[in-house]
Amino acid sequence: MTKCCPECFGDRGLGKDIIPLISDGRGACDFCKSTDVELVPPRILADWFQLLISIYEPDPNGKSLVEWLKEDWQLFSHPHMDVAHSKELLGEILDDGEIVRRSFSPSERYKSEVLVRWETLRDELMYKNRYFLDQPLDTDRLKELLSHLPADDLPSLWYRARIRTGDVTYPIGDMGPPPKRLSSHGRANPPGIPYLYVGSKPDTAVAEVRPHTGEIACVAEFRIEPPLKAVDLRNPRKLVSPFLLGDAGAIGQLRADIPFLERLGEELTRPVLPQGAAIDYVPSQYLCEFIKKSGYDGVVYRSSVSEGMNLALFNPDKAVGGNVAIYKISRVSVDVQPA
Repeated sequence: MTKCCPECFGDRGLGKDIIPLISDGRGACDFCKSTDVELVPPRILADWFQLLISIYEPDPNGKSLVEWLKEDWQLFSHPHMDVAHSKELLGEILDDGEIVRRSFSPSERYKSEVLVRWETLRDELMYKNRYFLDQPLDTDRLKELLSHLPADDLPSLWYRARIRTGDVTYPIGDMGPPPKRLSSHGRANPPGIPYLYVGSKPDTAVAEVRPHTGEIACVAEFRIEPPLKAVDLRNPRKLVSPFLLGDAGAIGQLRADIPFLERLGEELTRPVLPQGAAIDYVPSQYLCEFIKKSGYDGVVYRSSVSEGMNLALFNPDKAVGGNVAIYKISRVSVDVQPA
Protein backbone atom coordinates (compact mmCIF):
# COMPACT_ATOMS: atom_id res chain seq x y z
CA MET A 1 0.00 0.00 0.00
CA THR A 2 1.39 3.42 -0.96
CA LYS A 3 1.79 6.08 1.73
CA CYS A 4 1.91 9.88 1.62
CA CYS A 5 3.20 12.40 4.16
CA PRO A 6 2.81 16.04 5.27
CA GLU A 7 5.70 17.10 3.04
CA CYS A 8 3.67 16.16 -0.04
CA PHE A 9 1.17 18.91 0.71
CA GLY A 10 3.10 21.60 2.58
CA ASP A 11 -0.04 22.50 4.54
CA ARG A 12 0.20 23.63 8.16
CA GLY A 13 -3.08 22.03 9.22
CA LEU A 14 -2.31 18.67 7.68
CA GLY A 15 1.27 18.74 8.91
CA LYS A 16 0.76 19.87 12.49
CA ASP A 17 -2.78 18.86 13.45
CA ILE A 18 -4.22 16.13 11.24
CA ILE A 19 -1.64 13.71 9.87
CA PRO A 20 0.29 13.31 13.18
CA LEU A 21 -2.97 12.17 14.82
CA ILE A 22 -3.83 9.55 12.20
CA SER A 23 -0.36 8.43 11.16
CA ASP A 24 0.44 4.73 11.36
CA GLY A 25 4.20 5.19 11.55
CA ARG A 26 7.24 6.90 10.09
CA GLY A 27 9.28 6.06 7.05
CA ALA A 28 9.93 7.05 3.44
CA CYS A 29 7.14 8.68 1.44
CA ASP A 30 6.11 6.96 -1.78
CA PHE A 31 5.11 10.24 -3.44
CA CYS A 32 7.47 13.09 -2.53
CA LYS A 33 10.32 10.73 -1.50
CA SER A 34 10.85 12.46 1.87
CA THR A 35 12.44 10.23 4.51
CA ASP A 36 11.70 9.71 8.21
CA VAL A 37 8.28 11.37 7.99
CA GLU A 38 4.81 10.61 9.34
CA LEU A 39 3.01 8.34 6.86
CA VAL A 40 -0.67 7.77 6.09
CA PRO A 41 -2.56 5.90 3.35
CA PRO A 42 -3.84 8.57 0.92
CA ARG A 43 -7.44 7.32 1.15
CA ILE A 44 -7.64 8.22 4.84
CA LEU A 45 -7.52 11.92 3.86
CA ALA A 46 -10.59 11.63 1.61
CA ASP A 47 -13.08 13.45 3.86
CA TRP A 48 -10.87 16.53 4.24
CA PHE A 49 -10.18 16.76 0.51
CA GLN A 50 -13.80 16.09 -0.47
CA LEU A 51 -14.85 19.07 1.63
CA LEU A 52 -12.16 21.25 0.08
CA ILE A 53 -12.90 20.41 -3.56
CA SER A 54 -16.63 20.98 -2.98
CA ILE A 55 -16.00 24.73 -3.37
CA TYR A 56 -15.01 24.13 -7.01
CA GLU A 57 -17.57 23.50 -9.77
CA PRO A 58 -17.17 21.69 -13.11
CA ASP A 59 -16.22 24.10 -15.88
CA PRO A 60 -14.94 22.98 -19.31
CA ASN A 61 -13.03 26.27 -19.56
CA GLY A 62 -11.46 25.94 -16.10
CA LYS A 63 -8.39 24.18 -14.76
CA SER A 64 -7.69 20.90 -13.05
CA LEU A 65 -8.31 20.55 -9.32
CA VAL A 66 -4.59 20.12 -8.72
CA GLU A 67 -3.85 23.39 -10.50
CA TRP A 68 -6.44 25.20 -8.37
CA LEU A 69 -5.17 23.65 -5.15
CA LYS A 70 -1.63 24.67 -5.99
CA GLU A 71 -2.68 28.20 -6.93
CA ASP A 72 -5.25 28.89 -4.20
CA TRP A 73 -3.69 27.11 -1.21
CA GLN A 74 -0.11 26.38 -2.36
CA LEU A 75 -0.73 22.67 -1.78
CA PHE A 76 1.56 20.00 -3.24
CA SER A 77 4.43 22.44 -2.75
CA HIS A 78 7.20 19.86 -2.41
CA PRO A 79 9.69 20.13 -5.33
CA HIS A 80 8.95 16.54 -6.34
CA MET A 81 5.20 17.14 -6.47
CA ASP A 82 4.75 18.47 -10.00
CA VAL A 83 1.27 18.46 -11.56
CA ALA A 84 1.54 14.84 -12.72
CA HIS A 85 2.63 13.46 -9.34
CA SER A 86 0.08 15.66 -7.55
CA LYS A 87 -2.73 14.35 -9.75
CA GLU A 88 -1.64 10.81 -8.99
CA LEU A 89 -1.80 11.47 -5.25
CA LEU A 90 -5.09 13.37 -5.37
CA GLY A 91 -6.59 10.58 -7.46
CA GLU A 92 -5.62 8.04 -4.80
CA ILE A 93 -6.98 10.27 -2.01
CA LEU A 94 -10.35 10.63 -3.74
CA ASP A 95 -10.26 7.09 -5.14
CA ASP A 96 -11.16 8.64 -8.48
CA GLY A 97 -8.64 8.77 -11.30
CA GLU A 98 -11.04 10.60 -13.62
CA ILE A 99 -11.94 13.61 -11.49
CA VAL A 100 -8.33 14.82 -11.47
CA ARG A 101 -8.43 15.04 -15.28
CA ARG A 102 -11.56 17.20 -15.44
CA SER A 103 -11.70 20.99 -15.41
CA PHE A 104 -13.16 23.10 -12.61
CA SER A 105 -13.54 26.70 -11.48
CA PRO A 106 -14.13 28.17 -8.00
CA SER A 107 -17.77 28.65 -7.08
CA GLU A 108 -18.94 32.23 -7.59
CA ARG A 109 -20.98 32.06 -4.37
CA TYR A 110 -18.06 33.28 -2.31
CA LYS A 111 -16.94 36.90 -2.57
CA SER A 112 -14.85 39.06 -0.27
CA GLU A 113 -16.35 42.20 1.23
CA VAL A 114 -13.47 42.92 3.60
CA LEU A 115 -11.02 43.68 0.78
CA VAL A 116 -13.33 46.32 -0.68
CA ARG A 117 -13.96 47.75 2.78
CA TRP A 118 -10.24 47.89 3.49
CA GLU A 119 -9.51 49.92 0.37
CA THR A 120 -12.26 52.38 1.35
CA LEU A 121 -11.08 52.50 4.96
CA ARG A 122 -7.48 52.97 3.87
CA ASP A 123 -8.40 56.03 1.83
CA GLU A 124 -10.42 57.48 4.71
CA LEU A 125 -7.59 56.91 7.22
CA MET A 126 -5.04 58.62 5.00
CA TYR A 127 -7.02 61.56 3.64
CA LYS A 128 -10.35 62.08 5.44
CA ASN A 129 -10.74 60.88 9.03
CA ARG A 130 -8.10 59.55 11.36
CA TYR A 131 -9.82 58.67 14.63
CA PHE A 132 -13.61 58.65 14.11
CA LEU A 133 -14.25 56.63 10.98
CA ASP A 134 -17.30 56.64 8.74
CA GLN A 135 -16.34 53.35 7.05
CA PRO A 136 -15.62 50.85 9.83
CA LEU A 137 -14.09 47.50 8.97
CA ASP A 138 -15.73 44.21 9.87
CA THR A 139 -13.50 43.74 12.90
CA ASP A 140 -15.02 40.39 13.85
CA ARG A 141 -14.12 38.97 10.45
CA LEU A 142 -10.67 40.55 10.56
CA LYS A 143 -9.98 39.02 13.98
CA GLU A 144 -11.14 35.62 12.71
CA LEU A 145 -8.92 35.85 9.64
CA LEU A 146 -5.89 36.84 11.70
CA SER A 147 -6.37 33.69 13.79
CA HIS A 148 -5.50 31.70 10.65
CA LEU A 149 -2.03 33.30 10.56
CA PRO A 150 -0.17 32.20 13.68
CA ALA A 151 3.56 32.83 13.63
CA ASP A 152 4.85 29.29 14.23
CA ASP A 153 8.42 28.21 14.91
CA LEU A 154 9.88 31.69 15.34
CA PRO A 155 13.53 32.01 16.32
CA SER A 156 14.27 33.21 19.83
CA LEU A 157 17.25 35.33 18.71
CA TRP A 158 16.63 38.52 16.73
CA TYR A 159 18.76 41.47 15.64
CA ARG A 160 18.50 45.26 15.60
CA ALA A 161 20.92 47.61 13.83
CA ARG A 162 22.00 51.24 14.16
CA ILE A 163 24.49 53.09 11.99
CA ARG A 164 27.43 54.23 14.10
CA THR A 165 27.96 57.99 13.91
CA GLY A 166 31.27 58.14 15.77
CA ASP A 167 34.10 55.85 16.77
CA VAL A 168 32.39 54.26 19.75
CA THR A 169 30.14 51.21 19.48
CA TYR A 170 26.69 51.72 20.94
CA PRO A 171 26.09 49.85 24.21
CA ILE A 172 23.14 47.49 24.38
CA GLY A 173 21.19 50.07 26.40
CA ASP A 174 21.16 52.36 23.36
CA MET A 175 20.12 49.67 20.88
CA GLY A 176 16.46 49.39 21.80
CA PRO A 177 13.56 51.52 20.58
CA PRO A 178 13.80 55.31 20.98
CA PRO A 179 12.21 57.09 23.96
CA LYS A 180 8.52 57.86 23.62
CA ARG A 181 9.03 61.57 22.91
CA LEU A 182 11.52 60.76 20.14
CA SER A 183 9.56 57.89 18.59
CA SER A 184 8.49 59.01 15.11
CA HIS A 185 6.18 57.41 12.54
CA GLY A 186 7.09 53.77 11.97
CA ARG A 187 5.81 51.06 9.70
CA ALA A 188 3.90 49.56 12.63
CA ASN A 189 3.94 52.20 15.38
CA PRO A 190 2.22 55.59 15.55
CA PRO A 191 4.44 58.47 16.75
CA GLY A 192 5.04 58.45 20.48
CA ILE A 193 4.34 54.71 20.83
CA PRO A 194 7.68 52.91 20.42
CA TYR A 195 7.81 49.31 19.23
CA LEU A 196 10.93 47.19 18.89
CA TYR A 197 11.74 46.39 15.25
CA VAL A 198 14.05 43.41 14.84
CA GLY A 199 15.22 41.25 11.95
CA SER A 200 15.74 37.50 11.77
CA LYS A 201 19.38 37.86 10.64
CA PRO A 202 22.09 40.48 11.13
CA ASP A 203 22.08 41.42 7.43
CA THR A 204 18.30 41.81 7.51
CA ALA A 205 18.55 44.22 10.44
CA VAL A 206 21.34 46.18 8.73
CA ALA A 207 19.51 46.37 5.41
CA GLU A 208 16.44 47.82 7.15
CA VAL A 209 18.37 50.93 8.28
CA ARG A 210 19.27 51.73 4.64
CA PRO A 211 23.08 51.96 5.08
CA HIS A 212 25.64 53.48 2.71
CA THR A 213 28.81 51.77 1.55
CA GLY A 214 31.64 52.27 4.05
CA GLU A 215 29.43 52.93 7.07
CA ILE A 216 29.70 50.93 10.28
CA ALA A 217 26.59 49.26 11.68
CA CYS A 218 26.16 48.23 15.30
CA VAL A 219 24.04 45.09 15.47
CA ALA A 220 22.54 44.01 18.79
CA GLU A 221 21.18 40.59 19.70
CA PHE A 222 17.76 40.45 21.32
CA ARG A 223 16.40 37.26 22.81
CA ILE A 224 12.62 36.83 22.85
CA GLU A 225 11.68 33.72 24.73
CA PRO A 226 8.54 31.79 23.75
CA PRO A 227 5.65 31.84 23.96
CA LEU A 228 5.36 34.75 21.55
CA LYS A 229 1.90 35.25 20.12
CA ALA A 230 2.31 36.99 16.78
CA VAL A 231 0.51 37.31 13.45
CA ASP A 232 2.54 36.20 10.41
CA LEU A 233 1.71 38.28 7.31
CA ARG A 234 4.61 37.11 5.11
CA ASN A 235 2.67 34.64 2.97
CA PRO A 236 -1.00 34.25 4.01
CA ARG A 237 -1.85 31.97 1.11
CA LYS A 238 0.74 29.47 2.29
CA LEU A 239 -0.06 29.75 5.98
CA VAL A 240 -3.85 29.39 6.04
CA SER A 241 -5.11 25.82 6.10
CA PRO A 242 -8.54 24.95 4.67
CA PHE A 243 -8.36 21.56 6.39
CA LEU A 244 -8.85 23.13 9.82
CA LEU A 245 -12.34 24.29 8.80
CA GLY A 246 -15.22 21.84 8.97
CA ASP A 247 -17.63 23.65 6.66
CA ALA A 248 -17.47 24.12 2.90
CA GLY A 249 -18.93 27.62 3.18
CA ALA A 250 -16.19 28.66 5.61
CA ILE A 251 -13.54 27.24 3.27
CA GLY A 252 -15.01 29.05 0.27
CA GLN A 253 -15.16 32.34 2.15
CA LEU A 254 -11.60 31.92 3.40
CA ARG A 255 -10.44 31.43 -0.17
CA ALA A 256 -12.24 34.62 -1.19
CA ASP A 257 -10.64 36.58 1.68
CA ILE A 258 -7.03 35.47 1.14
CA PRO A 259 -6.33 38.41 -1.25
CA PHE A 260 -7.35 40.71 1.61
CA LEU A 261 -4.79 39.09 3.92
CA GLU A 262 -2.16 39.41 1.18
CA ARG A 263 -3.07 43.08 0.89
CA LEU A 264 -2.45 43.53 4.61
CA GLY A 265 0.94 41.90 4.20
CA GLU A 266 1.75 44.35 1.42
CA GLU A 267 0.89 47.27 3.70
CA LEU A 268 3.72 46.24 6.01
CA THR A 269 6.23 45.48 3.27
CA ARG A 270 5.91 48.12 0.56
CA PRO A 271 8.68 50.75 0.50
CA VAL A 272 7.71 54.20 1.76
CA LEU A 273 9.68 57.39 1.12
CA PRO A 274 10.65 59.25 4.33
CA GLN A 275 8.86 62.43 3.28
CA GLY A 276 5.58 60.54 2.91
CA ALA A 277 5.83 58.36 6.03
CA ALA A 278 3.47 60.45 8.16
CA ILE A 279 0.62 59.64 5.78
CA ASP A 280 1.66 56.44 4.03
CA TYR A 281 2.27 54.53 7.28
CA VAL A 282 -1.17 55.28 8.71
CA PRO A 283 -2.94 52.18 7.28
CA SER A 284 -0.26 49.77 8.53
CA GLN A 285 -0.23 51.54 11.91
CA TYR A 286 -3.99 51.10 12.15
CA LEU A 287 -3.64 47.42 11.27
CA CYS A 288 -0.94 46.85 13.88
CA GLU A 289 -2.91 48.68 16.56
CA PHE A 290 -5.82 46.34 15.81
CA ILE A 291 -3.54 43.29 15.99
CA LYS A 292 -2.20 44.52 19.33
CA LYS A 293 -5.69 45.12 20.73
CA SER A 294 -6.63 41.60 19.61
CA GLY A 295 -4.16 40.17 22.10
CA TYR A 296 -1.05 39.61 20.00
CA ASP A 297 2.53 40.43 21.00
CA GLY A 298 3.67 41.47 17.56
CA VAL A 299 3.48 41.03 13.81
CA VAL A 300 5.91 39.25 11.47
CA TYR A 301 6.33 40.60 7.93
CA ARG A 302 8.62 40.27 4.92
CA SER A 303 11.58 42.55 4.52
CA SER A 304 11.36 44.74 1.42
CA VAL A 305 15.15 45.10 1.26
CA SER A 306 16.51 41.66 2.16
CA GLU A 307 15.71 37.95 2.21
CA GLY A 308 14.93 37.74 5.91
CA MET A 309 11.86 38.53 7.97
CA ASN A 310 11.07 41.30 10.42
CA LEU A 311 9.20 41.40 13.70
CA ALA A 312 7.49 44.46 15.16
CA LEU A 313 7.28 43.74 18.89
CA PHE A 314 4.59 45.79 20.58
CA ASN A 315 6.06 45.52 24.07
CA PRO A 316 9.85 45.99 23.88
CA ASP A 317 10.23 44.70 27.45
CA LYS A 318 9.62 41.17 26.14
CA ALA A 319 13.04 41.27 24.47
CA VAL A 320 16.29 40.91 26.42
CA GLY A 321 19.34 42.58 24.92
CA GLY A 322 22.63 40.72 24.51
CA ASN A 323 25.86 41.26 22.62
CA VAL A 324 26.52 44.13 20.21
CA ALA A 325 28.69 43.43 17.15
CA ILE A 326 29.93 45.79 14.46
CA TYR A 327 29.69 45.28 10.71
CA LYS A 328 31.24 47.29 7.92
CA ILE A 329 28.99 47.92 4.95
CA SER A 330 31.07 46.66 2.04
CA ARG A 331 28.52 47.03 -0.74
CA VAL A 332 24.99 48.35 -1.26
CA SER A 333 23.15 47.25 -4.42
CA VAL A 334 20.52 49.29 -6.21
CA ASP A 335 17.89 47.78 -8.49
CA VAL A 336 16.16 50.21 -10.87
CA GLN A 337 13.39 49.87 -13.40
CA PRO A 338 11.51 52.29 -15.63
CA ALA A 339 8.82 54.24 -13.75
